[in-house]
Amino acid sequence: MAETEGLPPKPRPLLTRLIFGARQAHLGDELLAFKFRFLVALMLAGASANALLALGSHSGHNVIAPTHLRVMEAFVVVALLLWWVLRLCPQRTQTLAWIFEALCLLEFASAMVFVPDDELRLLWYYINLPGVFIMLGLRAGWAISALSLVCIWTLASLSGAPYSTHAVATGSTALLALALTLHVLVARALSFHRRMQAASRELEHLASLDPLTGLLNARAFRVQSEACAASMQRSGLDYAVLFIDLDHFKSINDHHGHAAGDEVLRAVAELLRARLRRSDLLGRIGGEEFAALLPDTGAAGALPLAEALRQAVQALRPAIEGGQRIEVTASIGVATATSGTGTLDALIRRADSAMYAAKQAGRNRVTALG
Repeated sequence: MAETEGLPPKPRPLLTRLIFGARQAHLGDELLAFKFRFLVALMLAGASANALLALGSHSGHNVIAPTHLRVMEAFVVVALLLWWVLRLCPQRTQTLAWIFEALCLLEFASAMVFVPDDELRLLWYYINLPGVFIMLGLRAGWAISALSLVCIWTLASLSGAPYSTHAVATGSTALLALALTLHVLVARALSFHRRMQAASRELEHLASLDPLTGLLNARAFRVQSEACAASMQRSGLDYAVLFIDLDHFKSINDHHGHAAGDEVLRAVAELLRARLRRSDLLGRIGGEEFAALLPDTGAAGALPLAEALRQAVQALRPAIEGGQRIEVTASIGVATATSGTGTLDALIRRADSAMYAAKQAGRNRVTALG
């Protein structure tokens, strides 16, 4: 069952908080959040593997050349330091990934030169590539692949037991094949991720619209109005709310049918959308009720606009099936907030009360409260 909206998030286990820190939840992008967790895993796995190999060397079970042993010990310290910084600054994931990659390449180069008795030391370059393509992208993946080939061809000859030319050629071919495979897989995954993001944005957009009129639905209008009102309040600017209710709309449905009522709603919605600014918010919040939030607009601007909208609705006379035109009027309530004062809830209540006052005064008129 999905978590109930509005409840605080479930506390994460202590081990998870220790490994990933407390700030990863602030990463808004899903792909970046995945890369953050993946990089944490790479850093800790790399530090742990090097620490175990170093302990094995010190205990005499797997003796490593002193120079490379010091490199491995330095790797452990730096990798853990990078992990700690990453926990504190997850938004620096990409930068820290590049630093960690440079650290890995330095260790691989040390292994190629100072551990000649390890015939499989070039495999570190192969193990490295998947993380590079995933963390740093396709171009970086090919750049690191090319650099790895250069290291394999040049550094192997500097060791006491260089690889044969055939071995280097075979290893290089295998590395290129691995890079090509990773390119295809990661490119496909990124393409799928982009399509999923686009589909998610489209669904979110559609979920915010009223299916009949294409205007914001009541929930989306409320959410966007709260954000706009908060911005006006921070800036100390005026803003206004209009409540627009079509008069005697029930009689249209009763006499002409619901299809005719839908045509009227669509026509009025299109008229309102055409008359308002792009910066204004417009939504259908009830059956025949519309609302508009006008940022940076005081009473001097809101009242004339409301009257112009009322007159435009009266002159609209939308056509229904059969070509018949229907007379439509609207009662409009206006409420304004001066210099960002007051709350949006209070403003909406005043606009609603003003609209009902217009109804009681005879309909087809504009009434303002505050």
